[in-house]
Amino acid sequence: MTNWTLAERAAKMNSSAIREILKLTDRPGIISMAGGLPSPKAFPLDAFTEACQTVMQRDGAAALQYSTTEGFAPLRQAIADFLPWNVDPEQVLITTGSQQALDLIGKIFFDKGSRVLVEKPTYLGALQAFTPMEPVAVGVDSDDEGMRIADFEKQVGSGADKARLAYVLPNFQNPTGRTMSDARRQALVEKAKELNIPLVEDNPYGDLWYEEEPPLPLAARNPEGVIYMGSFSKVLAPGLRIGFIVAPKSVYGKLTQAKQAADLHTPSFNQRVVAEVIKDGFLDRHVPTIRAMYKVQRDVMLMALEREMAGLGVKWTRPVGGMFLWLTLPKNMDAQVLLANAVERHMAFVPGAPFYANDAQTNTLRLSYVTVSPEQINQGIAALAEAIKAYA
Repeated sequence: MTNWTLAERAAKMNSSAIREILKLTDRPGIISMAGGLPSPKAFPLDAFTEACQTVMQRDGAAALQYSTTEGFAPLRQAIADFLPWNVDPEQVLITTGSQQALDLIGKIFFDKGSRVLVEKPTYLGALQAFTPMEPVAVGVDSDDEGMRIADFEKQVGSGADKARLAYVLPNFQNPTGRTMSDARRQALVEKAKELNIPLVEDNPYGDLWYEEEPPLPLAARNPEGVIYMGSFSKVLAPGLRIGFIVAPKSVYGKLTQAKQAADLHTPSFNQRVVAEVIKDGFLDRHVPTIRAMYKVQRDVMLMALEREMAGLGVKWTRPVGGMFLWLTLPKNMDAQVLLANAVERHMAFVPGAPFYANDAQTNTLRLSYVTVSPEQINQGIAALAEAIKAYA
C-alpha cells in the first residue's frame, strides 16, 4: 500500500461547514436556508443563450483557444467603466470566481504565521482560502457598522507580527447582512493608511441593494491602499465562475503571476459570453429585477421572525441588501445542537461558529432568504421557532 506523505498545510485544510450542511439537507422535504446560492430565477437564460450563439458564430475559435492571464480586454474595460472611481483596465485581473481571488491574495501576501485581520464574524470562504498559507487570522470586534476602529488599531500588531492586511466586506456582509456606514468606511480607510495596513475589500453583493445604493467603496477612497474584489456570480450566474480583482499596479504583477501558475487564465469562452451579455447596459435593466425579488423575500422573513420569535430572546439583523440575515440566540443555546432539532422539523440553517477566526459565538446562525419562496420562509421560520422552544 502506497504511503502518501502530505504537506503540513494539507492537514490544516478543512471542508466548508456550509457544504457539509448542504449534504445533510439535500433531501426532499427540507426547507433549507443554509446555502449562499443566488436564486436560479434570477439567471437571464435567454440573454445567455443568445450571447453563446453570438460568441461562437462571431469568434468561436478565439473563444475556445488559450488566452492571456489578465483576461479578455473588453471585459476588463467594461468592469473599469462600471466602477464608481477612476480605474485603469490594466488594473483589472479576471479570476475564476472571487474565491480564486482570495486564494491568489493569500498566496502572495501570507507566510506561515502572518497576521491577517478579519471582521467578527467573517466570510467562511475567505478563512478557507487563506488557511493553506498558514496565516494567523485575528478577528476584530465588529458592530452593525463593521469593524470597530479602536479594536482594529489594537489588533494590528507590530514588528514581525504586524498584520499583512485586513479583509473586509462592507456591503451586505456574508454572513451577517450588515453594511458598513459611510463614516466607518472613511475612518477605516484613514486609520489603515495611518498604520500602513493594506485593505482587501470584497464586494460580491454590493449591487443587490433594496432601498438605496451603499456608500462609496473603500477602494474609491484610497485606490493605492485597497485591493477590490468583485464577481458576476450574484448578478448573472455563479456557474460561469467569473470574478475580478482591481489591484494597485504595485501588486498587480504578482497577482497575475500567481494566477498564471494556478490556471493560466479564466475560461476564454465564459469571459466573452459575459462581455457580450453585459454590453449595452444589460445589468442596469436586469439587476433591479433581482433586487425586487430578494426584497420581497427579505420582508417576508423579517415579518416571520417578528411573529414567530416573540418572547424567545432571539435577535436578528435587518439587512438593507444582499442575501443573508444573522440570528443571535439566547446565550445558553448552541446553534450546532439546535440544527439537529431544526432538521427534525424539516428546516436547515448554518451555525455561526465557523464564521469566526477566533472567539466563536456558538449561539449565532445564518439564514439565507433568496432561494426559498415566501410560503417556505413562513414554514421554515415557524419550524425554527419550534426547534428553539424544544431546545433542552
